[in-house]
Amino acid sequence: MEIIIQQTIKKINRGLFIALEGLDKSGKSTQAKLLSQKLNAKKVSFPDRTTQLGLIISDYLRGNKNMSDEVIHLLFSANRWEQHTSILKQLQNGTNIVSDRYAYSGVAFSAAKGLPIEWCKAPDAGLIQPDITFYLTAPIEELSKRGDYGKEIYENSSFQYKQENFYKIDALKSVDEIQAEILNHISEKLDNTSLLQQKKLWKQVL
Repeated sequence: MEIIIQQTIKKINRGLFIALEGLDKSGKSTQAKLLSQKLNAKKVSFPDRTTQLGLIISDYLRGNKNMSDEVIHLLFSANRWEQHTSILKQLQNGTNIVSDRYAYSGVAFSAAKGLPIEWCKAPDAGLIQPDITFYLTAPIEELSKRGDYGKEIYENSSFQYKQENFYKIDALKSVDEIQAEILNHISEKLDNTSLLQQKKLWKQVL
């Protein structure tokens, strides 16, 4: 199926941007890696801990640095903007991109801490919007049984969230079943390439 998907992607004259969201131990990172291999895509992760901002965020997530909710939210957003131009250029050059987390996580986590949701969305407005987003979900009590659950600040049951217009995937299925379901959804989305207009987050069509 991945060969057919790659052939269909060529019809939109650019790369496909796919994002995977989900709580800790939902299998999100595993699926992002598998999908990037099958679609010959570039895999990116947020936060990107390789940048100067990413190193600060990494210290915060490990509990080594104290920051206000507002400051860390803006750092997460700035970390995504660091990669925006690169992602856009790669997509325009025909490279598929699979993102392990994106702006939706940042908005959901910060809003769950009590920050106004519109304020949380504002810093990311204008980032490129994924063509398709998958949200791997399962009961917290099941995910918490998996090794190293809750190791970082944001990986906590109190941050379970809901997003609209996502393809929700049962994270308790097998790795192969989840990957097959993801590929099926991508194939269905590509059946109508007119729906794949490149858009900006929370803004109009580019």
